[in-house]
Amino acid sequence: MGSIDRPDVRRPEKVTPLPVTVEEFEAARPRLLSAAHRMLGSAQDAQDAVQTAWLRAATAPSSPPVDNPSAWLTTVTARVCLDELRARRRRNEAPLFADAVPAVEQAADEAFLRTEDVSRALMVLLNRLTPPQRVAYVLHDLFALPFDRVAEVLGGTVAGARQHASRARRRLGPAQETPGRTGGAPDGPDPRIVSAFLTAARTGDTRRMLQLLAPDCVRDADAALLPPGGRTTVTGAADIAAETALFRDRIAAVCTLGAAGRPLYVIAPGGHPLATLEIGTAGGQVTRITLRSARADGRFAEARGYGTG
Repeated sequence: MGSIDRPDVRRPEKVTPLPVTVEEFEAARPRLLSAAHRMLGSAQDAQDAVQTAWLRAATAPSSPPVDNPSAWLTTVTARVCLDELRARRRRNEAPLFADAVPAVEQAADEAFLRTEDVSRALMVLLNRLTPPQRVAYVLHDLFALPFDRVAEVLGGTVAGARQHASRARRRLGPAQETPGRTGGAPDGPDPRIVSAFLTAARTGDTRRMLQLLAPDCVRDADAALLPPGGRTTVTGAADIAAETALFRDRIAAVCTLGAAGRPLYVIAPGGHPLATLEIGTAGGQVTRITLRSARADGRFAEARGYGTG
């Protein structure tokens, strides 16, 4: 992986009729990048996939122009993405956690998320899907490609494509409530206090954090999440507020999943999970903040979508 500069679009040296023109490719490229990013989870991998799709078009045997260049290019790009996802699975590659992604690439992925206004939680959860499920869900549910086109990409039947998308929805959606429970445990943290604290933390509003933190609040964190020499336990509102303000970029990368009927806050820069964040409240204030490595937190492994969004 590297930078996310624009792909080098070259006309083939030998002039032959192409199924799409350079101009048609350029017009479709933003949509192709968006789809490829959601399928692959990486801005650079998306750029590579779209470039590969163009090269395949440019070197294809002579053929008449296609009726719908955008749809045709989406199909070609999706096949490239499916090949890459299957190759990752053959190599037994686990979805990348943030601590395994180089800082430059993580920053590029974060910029892409914000520019494209991509759901951070969705990007985290898409990694739970099989390659066909991910491709089917992205193409149909996110980009409105009809199932006959999806089936063409997957090399299967329309019924099979529908089934892949349906299974993806079930895996991405919130877990079913246990009979008799309609709102989670009554002793859970106050969502209003949690939301207010996260808002203050994202903006570095130390004064507001001090209002929300209990004087004897405790912050507990895995050593692996801290800079060298960092304290795993910090006590006191003033110290916690000062420390939190230094890590506002991490708080800005928080998304909400669901585990055991409760919200699970996950820090996921660039859509890559880094840590889980648990905030305890009592008496209208934050009493405890716990940070755990996402790869070591069993709740994250079981997390699903949260709520109806």
